[in-house]
Amino acid sequence: MINRAPECASCGKEISGNDVVYVKLRYPKMKGFAEVKSYLRNEGEMLCETCQKSR
Repeated sequence: MINRAPECASCGKEISGNDVVYVKLRYPKMKGFAEVKSYLRNEGEMLCETCQKSR
């Protein structure tokens, strides 16, 4: 699905607007990019706040 809502990689909870998330990703080689949300969704591993605290 293209417009699927992002989920926590650990518990699978749907991440919505204004939620605190932690994203694990490699520092990009590119100079700049326009669509930050899609870059994070495609290249990063998102964790919700409760899963990050339990690590």
